Amino acid sequence: MHAIQSDSLSKVYRTGISKQHITALDGFSLEVNKGEVFGLLGPNGAGKTTFIKILLSLTRPTSGRASILGKELPDNKVKERIGYLPENHRYPGYLTGVQVLSLFGRLSGVENATLQKRIPSLMALVGITEWRAMKVKKYSKGMMQRLGLAQALINDPEVVFLDEPTDGVDPVGRKEIRGILLDLKNQGKTIFLNSHLLSEVELISDRVAILDRGKLLKVGTVEELTTTGSQYQIGIASSLPEDLKTEAAARSMHLTPGAEFITATIENVTALNSLIDLLRKHRVEITSVVKVKSSLEDSFINLIKREVAS
Repeated sequence: MHAIQSDSLSKVYRTGISKQHITALDGFSLEVNKGEVFGLLGPNGAGKTTFIKILLSLTRPTSGRASILGKELPDNKVKERIGYLPENHRYPGYLTGVQVLSLFGRLSGVENATLQKRIPSLMALVGITEWRAMKVKKYSKGMMQRLGLAQALINDPEVVFLDEPTDGVDPVGRKEIRGILLDLKNQGKTIFLNSHLLSEVELISDRVAILDRGKLLKVGTVEELTTTGSQYQIGIASSLPEDLKTEAAARSMHLTPGAEFITATIENVTALNSLIDLLRKHRVEITSVVKVKSSLEDSFINLIKREVAS
C-alpha cells in the first residue's frame, strides 16, 4: 500500500466573467511510498498547491482519483492520520506557543492528557522550549516555522505535508530541521515536502517529482535526476601522451584533458572500460573514476527549459 497515490488526476478552474478554463493538473499520476521523504518541485503555477489541496480534501479534482494510506479521497477519517504545515501560516498573536499547540491539538481530537505530555516534547524537539510562554506575535520567522512544524506533528501523524518548512530559518536551524525529518522517517512516517530551496530537497529526499504546467515531467531518486548519463571525470597523475590522444581520436573517444583529470563522453560501460584499458596501455596512472553529476537545481532548470521550448 502506498502512502499517497494519484491516478490521472486533473483539475480545471474557471475564472473571470468569460469562464476561461485554466488547467492546474493534467492527468497527474504519482505514487509515494510509505516511510520515504518525497520532494515535489515545480515553478510557480505548476500545480503543486492544487495537488496538495486535493490530497488534503480542500478541493476536489475535475477527474481522476487520489488516495492516502489506501483511503480514497475525500475521506474525513484519514485526516486524523495527516499532519500539515502550510506556507505562510499564521496563528493568533495573543496566544503563546503552548496555547497554539494546545488549540490545534484539541482541534485534531487529541486528548488533554496526551497533549500535556506531547506539547513539551514537541517544543523540545523543534527547539523552542525557552519561548513556550512567549506570545507568538513576538516570534521571529524562524521561530514561527519551528512552531508550525510542531503543530504539524501534534496529532502524531503517519503522513506529514510540509510546505516550505525551512523558509526564514537560518542555516543551523535548517540543518536541525533536516535532522528532525530524518528522525520522523526512521519512525516510519512519510514526509511529503514542497520547497523552493532545491538544495534542501536534494539533501533529504529519497525521491523527487518535477511538475510543470500540471504535468509530471520526471520522477526518481536524487541520484537518478542529477547524474549525467554519458560523462565521466577520470583522475590522472600525469599528462596524456600525444600517441594516446591520437589513438583515442581514431577510436572516436571524446576526451577533454585537464591538469589533473580528463572529462570523457562515454556511451556505455564497455566504452568506459575500453578507455581505462587504453590509459593503462599507455601507462597513465588512474587516480579516480567519477560519474559527472549536476545539482538538483541544474537538473530542474534544464528540464523546465526543455519543456518550455517543446
